[in-house]
Amino acid sequence: MPAITFATRHVEPHSCSHVTKTAPFNYLPKSQLDRLRKINHFLIHAFQNSLSDIKENLTGTYLFLLTDMDGVLLSMDYSPDLETVVEGSPIRPGMIFTAQSCGVNAISVTMDSNEPVLLLPEQHESPYFQSWHCYAAPLSMGSQHFGYLDVSTINADMQGELIAIAKLIPAYMQNSYQNQQTTEPCDKPAVEFTARQLTILEMIAKGFTVKAIALKLKIKECTVNHHKKVIFNKLGVQSSTEAVSIASRLSYL
Repeated sequence: MPAITFATRHVEPHSCSHVTKTAPFNYLPKSQLDRLRKINHFLIHAFQNSLSDIKENLTGTYLFLLTDMDGVLLSMDYSPDLETVVEGSPIRPGMIFTAQSCGVNAISVTMDSNEPVLLLPEQHESPYFQSWHCYAAPLSMGSQHFGYLDVSTINADMQGELIAIAKLIPAYMQNSYQNQQTTEPCDKPAVEFTARQLTILEMIAKGFTVKAIALKLKIKECTVNHHKKVIFNKLGVQSSTEAVSIASRLSYL
């Protein structure tokens, strides 16, 4: 099975306008979050298992975040001495890390660029995040895109270790993810897709947006959305993350 990896190129974040984000953050309702976490249980367990090994060797204090492809926080962990800081923050599972919800942040920037990014405290829009040095990157397995990883610290001297840790986590996740995939058989019935639907499904798995798919295939965005709706209906899902997860288990990706 291909390894879970980061996108290979590193890009500097675009400068933001520093508009203060004081409005309430957006969160996924608990019922939807529970369903999403169930769909992504392989990925979440791989994330948690990798951290149980890596955290033993850390010298600094870190916050670890795992989101799905839509920026919804699925799981988080942090160093014990950050407990008071994290519990007093708005960060919790279900939080949506898009720029529209949180202002510009490391996850929103890497979602837009599909490349790793290091964001400094002053480059975050929300004052809640302006103490954090954050490194975020897409998580992929082969050509399939699954979500985003963010490793953050409030210690500016730990940036080098921060990036090194973020690059180590996918290797640990790979072992756990592969073990879970091979020990839990898939009981989903076969699904039939047209060639165009499979193409669009593969592009969704690679992190393409609707606009990017339309441009690549030279079709209208409304046509792409129609195909997505049909794909979701066939798989019995409601989001791109769920579609990729189920399609992967059915060996369509």
